[in-house]
Amino acid sequence: MIAFNDHRAAAMAVLTSGANLRPREGQFLGGLAFDANPPTEKQANWLRILLDKHGLPPLADGGDA
Repeated sequence: MIAFNDHRAAAMAVLTSGANLRPREGQFLGGLAFDANPPTEKQANWLRILLDKHGLPPLADGGDA
């Protein structure tokens, strides 16, 4: 499984996967997808949880998340 090297690409992948997202999850992912700044550790952790929950590849080690 190929891992995401970029938090923005990972967030967009969840948004466009057709996953049944809660409004708060969609809002979080939308903001993260368009923010070029590195995510905080808390944001990166939630992104990892959402990627796993929806069966998407993880974030790569050494990525910006």
